[in-house]
Amino acid sequence: MIGRPKPPPLDTAARLHERERTRGPAAAMAPAAVPALGIARAGGPVVPLVIHRREPGPRDVVIEIEFCGLCHSDVHTGRGEWGAKRLPLVLGHEMVGIVSQAGDAVTDLVIGTRVGVGCLVDSCRECGECRAGLEQFCTKSVATYGGHDARTGEYTQGGYSTRIVVDARYVLRIPAALDPAAAAPLLCAGITTYSPLRHHDVGPGSRVGVLGLGGLGHMAVKLAVAMGAEVTVLTRGNAKHDSALALGAHTVIDTLDAAALRGSRDTLDLLIDTVSAPHDVGPYLKALRRDGALVQLSLPDGPMPGFDTRELVHRRLSYTGSLIGSIAQTQEMLDFCAEHQVACEIELTGAKHINEAWDRMVAADVKYRFVLDAATLRGDDHMEGA
Repeated sequence: MIGRPKPPPLDTAARLHERERTRGPAAAMAPAAVPALGIARAGGPVVPLVIHRREPGPRDVVIEIEFCGLCHSDVHTGRGEWGAKRLPLVLGHEMVGIVSQAGDAVTDLVIGTRVGVGCLVDSCRECGECRAGLEQFCTKSVATYGGHDARTGEYTQGGYSTRIVVDARYVLRIPAALDPAAAAPLLCAGITTYSPLRHHDVGPGSRVGVLGLGGLGHMAVKLAVAMGAEVTVLTRGNAKHDSALALGAHTVIDTLDAAALRGSRDTLDLLIDTVSAPHDVGPYLKALRRDGALVQLSLPDGPMPGFDTRELVHRRLSYTGSLIGSIAQTQEMLDFCAEHQVACEIELTGAKHINEAWDRMVAADVKYRFVLDAATLRGDDHMEGA
């Protein structure tokens, strides 16, 4: 593992402009062979790969990837825990990079712009969800990796690579105030927690609980605090007590302490559940006040236990879920984070340590998200073991 990165040099955009000028037409920079990391065989480890990106169209941008966050969803997908996927498969849906080429119809993303790509790269653009600006719920949306893009005929490959080609409509601007490495996980963990907080109108006077303090949980705490809420963290044991307070939480409850849990009854307006293992939500529903809501964000790898539905009925509670956010809301989230100086706590890792990082992620041995330095995919080192 290596330490936290320094921001890229300030002349990055200028150097890209010069490279474009001296190398001639855009086609010279486009797809070709792209170094990547991915799963080559079912049940196998993450290994070096070489993939090919499509030729960019008039609405596409080519992005030179700088950083890509490692999400637990990558592990679930790569290890076949959510069903089989077409192989080889390059994971990664939290990428930040620099635009190196823009199609003729792209007017708002010039060469040298720092941008991000999150969990989806296309949608039908015609259904009610798309027309409402909620393309994340489009039944024909195209995932950043492992999806079939009917427009191009390709099976999408993700951000554990050095380059990607994406329709500009699904590309985000990364504000200059954000550390580009720390911004990468915002494109999944950030928007996944921001969206339900906004949907439930969290603001000054709101009482928000966060169940679990991992990659999602720590972002939920930071964002809710930045929105002006009073935040309570519910976590198993006392190991994360001080960390929760350092992140801005006002109260920390040990869920193993029955008396403390009973004392939390009727104290919260909203509870964000980020626990990734199957668990009983019944005890936590008791912490909600009338008309409160428990929002399930994680996707446990097994069935959730049942609970006494009288808790819902007697206080008009809601037990609901939330996905990511729309492209527009994701941009809103990035701008909010820049304005309020909210960033993900990260540990930067290189290509050679990717499998170790996955194992540590499963063991919850990271505070709080790993980010792949895409520079480590470039050069001869990447090809070792290919």
